[in-house]
Amino acid sequence: MSPKPQPRPGLAETDPTYFRAEPVSFVRRGERMTNAQQRVWDTLRDTILIDVPRHHAATSIHPDANIDVLSHFPHPERPLIVEIGTGLGEAIAHAAHNNPKTNFLAVEVYTPGLAKLMERIEKLELDNVRAIQANAPEVLDVALAPESVSELWIFFSDPWHKTKHHKRRLITDAFAERAARVLKPGGTWRLATDWSNYAEQMRDVIDNSPHFENLHAGERGGEESPLTAIRRVDAEKHEADPEFIDTRGGWAPRFEGRTLTSFEAKAHKVGRKIFDLTARKI
Repeated sequence: MSPKPQPRPGLAETDPTYFRAEPVSFVRRGERMTNAQQRVWDTLRDTILIDVPRHHAATSIHPDANIDVLSHFPHPERPLIVEIGTGLGEAIAHAAHNNPKTNFLAVEVYTPGLAKLMERIEKLELDNVRAIQANAPEVLDVALAPESVSELWIFFSDPWHKTKHHKRRLITDAFAERAARVLKPGGTWRLATDWSNYAEQMRDVIDNSPHFENLHAGERGGEESPLTAIRRVDAEKHEADPEFIDTRGGWAPRFEGRTLTSFEAKAHKVGRKIFDLTARKI
């Protein structure tokens, strides 16, 4: 087994060439595929996957790469929506099917997940979906041109629920800078999570950023807030605060363009609250 790549000496952690200085994307799982997934992977990989030059790792992108994402779509002039962490492709395939005049880019590191997306693309006969198998920060730093994205979606990224692991979370102030770089002025950033303290972190990131405004600032506070309900039970901390009220709010209604994925359905089944946030680039 080859040794793990190490950070490049002399580079600041904010440098995009620094190896894994920040959370890279959703956790990469096993790569074993079913026979059906292998077939569609072999059939559609060259069409759907945008090939990128690698750097330190299999899911990295070389910082000097010259990538024209839009040129890989049959209609590059159409608006581009990017979903980071597409999982099994349920949300992006559903949206692409319902919005055939919009281009969709899936960003995912999990090979069987991308193969499952390709199965959906094949079944629905979609020509408006492409994918990059790479770490999210590097896609935003290198692969996407400035102000080229109409909407950026990140639904249910790993909450890293233990306090000592919060530093691994994807949505941070630094990530907001990256999102602002690729979004067009007036572009939309959509977030969703089923973990309340990650939702609070996401809300803080939006509110702290000079590049974004929360489109639902002050909304769904008080008794209507999902945070109020959660904190009064507080299953995450195993202690309740029956007097807690979320006076701040800022939660968006559930995004109608997001199909109910198997992951979200399971969250509902066990009684978890879903937090949606929607921000606009100023």
